[in-house]
Amino acid sequence: MKVKLFDLEDEKDLEEAVNTFLKELDGEIWDIKYQVSSSMYGEEQVYCFSAMIIYH
Repeated sequence: MKVKLFDLEDEKDLEEAVNTFLKELDGEIWDIKYQVSSSMYGEEQVYCFSAMIIYH
């Protein structure tokens, strides 16, 4: 069993990275976890989009 982690600042970038990985994956997906977090940096709101793919 293996794990692949993605952590990007834009949801479209995360979508593209995950789709590229899945196209190239030569194995079986066990699970995909997705998470969004946000925080304030001064006056700016910062988002973090992450995904974890568990595969064999």
